[in-house]
Amino acid sequence: MTRITRISLWHVPLTSHTAYYMADGKTCDTVETVVIAVQTDTGITGWGEVCPIPHDLPAYARGVAPALQELVPVILGANPVGPEALMARADRHLPGHPYAKSALDIALWDITGQVAGLPLHALLGGQRAADMPLYHSITCIAPDEMARIAGEAQAQGITQFQVKLGASGDWQTDVERLARVREVVGPGPLVYGDWNCGATSLEAIRVGRAVSHLDIMLEQPCATLEDCTRVQRATGLPMKMDELAHDTASLLAAHRLGIMDAVALKLSKFGGLSATRRARDLCLHLGARMCIEDTWGSDITTAALLHLGAATEPGRVLNVCDLSGYVAPRLAPAAPARVQGRIAPPPGPGLGITVDSDALGAPDLILD
Repeated sequence: MTRITRISLWHVPLTSHTAYYMADGKTCDTVETVVIAVQTDTGITGWGEVCPIPHDLPAYARGVAPALQELVPVILGANPVGPEALMARADRHLPGHPYAKSALDIALWDITGQVAGLPLHALLGGQRAADMPLYHSITCIAPDEMARIAGEAQAQGITQFQVKLGASGDWQTDVERLARVREVVGPGPLVYGDWNCGATSLEAIRVGRAVSHLDIMLEQPCATLEDCTRVQRATGLPMKMDELAHDTASLLAAHRLGIMDAVALKLSKFGGLSATRRARDLCLHLGARMCIEDTWGSDITTAALLHLGAATEPGRVLNVCDLSGYVAPRLAPAAPARVQGRIAPPPGPGLGITVDSDALGAPDLILD
């Protein structure tokens, strides 16, 4: 029986190719990702990653190591194959902290796939799609520059555009941002405006009403489900949930309120592949389209989400995200990249990627 013998952890700064400006003063520029390697007595190593955006969600990159240290009595010596059993024990030992457990869960799935000799999508429901559509996230800057970025992404095959809103603090400029992007990409492509919880219902309603003739979707304008509901009812526009979708209760609540036409399922918010797969299955029942992704990160978390996306009914996958395509350095240089607006999961066993361990250097923490 395979046993876990060691966990190594690195903190790696990831720098965005373009700084991402969001509402409420949030910025995503250089962000620290946490990489872990779970080693076994049979010579198999599983890789995991989690990358919280600072000051965004209740998650903290430097909180991962203490959480894993607390879980040492549960993890070391345990059988990693069949991640949900070990993650259930971890949840009993240390309730909460889903973001810290997310990296561990991904690594356990990587080991399980390698032991089985199968890519993860084969273990997550079977491959349903050869590749999946991507969206392109556009930083909140001047409207003409955002339109230029949208046009460049469309020329590369992108048909879905997330337009960041709220950074300038005036709703009229947000209207112009959405109008200019829609004008450049033309009718048909999906355009949605994302405040990352940073708008009041008044601001979001004014923007929504002003663009209601442009075929726009709104994403998570406000910090509460009630305010998001007020915006949806006042504008009549479809809405995507993001920050407030993090467990079964939040998904059910958003569905009951009629504000979950689409939803972002982010691995680290739910606690890894195990919990996000359960959320995926619930969303299939509820009828929501899904964006299967994560908060931020590089090749490891991207590979994990691509396997889950590929194992999901294609008609219900709104999009996935090539997180590693937005940042440097790449942790697995040969990992999948976007091709004509789409991306395919890695074909090899487990995550199917080869992490450049030499580039990581010496671990910041070893648990054994």
